[in-house]
Amino acid sequence: VQLQASGGGLVQAGGSLSLSCAASGSARANYALGWFRQAPGKQREFVAGITWNWGTTVYADSVKGRFTISRDKAGRTVYLQMKSLKAEDTAVYYCAARNGDIRTKFDEYKDWGQGTQVTVSS
Repeated sequence: VQLQASGGGLVQAGGSLSLSCAASGSARANYALGWFRQAPGKQREFVAGITWNWGTTVYADSVKGRFTISRDKAGRTVYLQMKSLKAEDTAVYYCAARNGDIRTKFDEYKDWGQGTQVTVSS
């Protein structure tokens, strides 16, 4: 499956931003979509995931209560709504897909979109 992420930008701490990830190609009903992020000098980390068919969600502890992942099955798009942003949320955000359930390790995802930069100024 091909993924196209968009929506990054510059926002002040405490602000909100929404990312989108459009999926095309041979996406299957049992796919899981995930958002990951990578800050300079740090390993890519899991942010949130959602199953395409049932909409089951999983969040990293660091974003629980602030970020919301959702999907539009008809539009084949996954969203990440981010609120109460902090400086430590600054990173390049990636969407990824895998066949099966949600996993939190980046190397368990096969398909990746290009990253989109999110910068939170303090």
